[in-house]
Amino acid sequence: QVQLVESGGGLVQAGGSLRLSCAASGSIFRSNVMGWYRQAPGKQRELVATHTSGGSTNYADSVKGRFTISRDNAKNTVYLQMNSLRPEDTAVYYCNLQFVGLNYWGQGTQVAVSS
Repeated sequence: QVQLVESGGGLVQAGGSLRLSCAASGSIFRSNVMGWYRQAPGKQRELVATHTSGGSTNYADSVKGRFTISRDNAKNTVYLQMNSLRPEDTAVYYCNLQFVGLNYWGQGTQVAVSS
């Protein structure tokens, strides 16, 4: 059984910063991809950033230069540092873990950015 526990969401003013964390536990294949997705009200869930266990990262164009994804493989934890936040970043942010064709999601954490 794999579990993902997220933390770090909240309310922040435009231009501010937040840091999200997601800790994975359970039977996890060493080669995996951890990442963050988000879903705003009335919109589909979209990719924010991913980080492979080998060190490769990928970002949505909308967050490049503002968000940074990092991970601690020893702790099976992924982080998302979000700077220069904008109202359009408001969404529920979901942690994601993928390996050997399996796909796991966290419960989501709300990020709200006021203008």
